[in-house]
Amino acid sequence: MAKIKLTKNEQKKQKDSLKMFQRYLPTLMLKKQQLQAEIRTVEIRTTEVRAEKDQTDESIKKWLAIFGEEGVFTQDILRITKMAAREGNVAGVAIPVFEGAEFEISQYDLVEKPLWLDIAVDSMKKALLLDLELQCLEEQRRRLRKELQTTSQRVNLFEKIKIPEAKANIKKIAVYLGDQQTAAVVRGKISKRGMEKAGS
Repeated sequence: MAKIKLTKNEQKKQKDSLKMFQRYLPTLMLKKQQLQAEIRTVEIRTTEVRAEKDQTDESIKKWLAIFGEEGVFTQDILRITKMAAREGNVAGVAIPVFEGAEFEISQYDLVEKPLWLDIAVDSMKKALLLDLELQCLEEQRRRLRKELQTTSQRVNLFEKIKIPEAKANIKKIAVYLGDQQTAAVVRGKISKRGMEKAGS
């Protein structure tokens, strides 16, 4: 605890600080709750997307043997040209919000290529979209957790250190000023008696 001056000005300063801490603490606690709720929402969505991705991967596995055919499903058939994400805001935290992606599908001869290639391309697009959404969700979670850690530290600082410290300082100053006032009254009475004795 830092050394404080035992004056009325310091007492007022400490009372103002206490009032400010008590005013901001509920806002910080609300922010902490909002962040916790949003992290839970992101984690639920992540679980849903992972389950959907696993299901899509399972459906793709049946095509894997066919994908292995020489020259049928090549890497250049499908590629991502643009990922669409906008900036969202949760409790003052900027987070990316996934909105989709654009793909480029190479032209291929429908007569020469097998019929299943269209289905395989659609399945791969879905898998890639789910991967991109998962990346976005992971970034959301990372940013929200970082802000939650900072906010929790501030809540703890106010609750456990700043507010008790300000209260203790106010009490210490009040006791000191009370003692000074009592001493002044006692000195005044002693002085008055001394003057009365001197006058008689």
